[in-house]
Amino acid sequence: MVKRVYFLAHGGMVQGVGFRYFTQKRAIEHKLTGWVRNTDNNKVEGEAQGDEAAIKSFLKEVDKGPSHSHVVRLDQEDRDVVENETDFEVRR
Repeated sequence: MVKRVYFLAHGGMVQGVGFRYFTQKRAIEHKLTGWVRNTDNNKVEGEAQGDEAAIKSFLKEVDKGPSHSHVVRLDQEDRDVVENETDFEVRR
């Protein structure tokens, strides 16, 4: 089943540590589409779409983050599936 999830990473350190590119790499490995970007309030947000089991594994990895990050909390919210999306992009 295809699912889409919005996620928001709160932390002591989620910007300036390669978090967006880590997230993109993991999404591609899990064959997910969507996007990720930094927020103005030092968080990282995004949406991921794909197989439900792949999203679950992906979100576990995002919750840990790259080696120099520190994720305090990862909020998640289901969203409507976006038709014809083909990649996972890093937004600025």
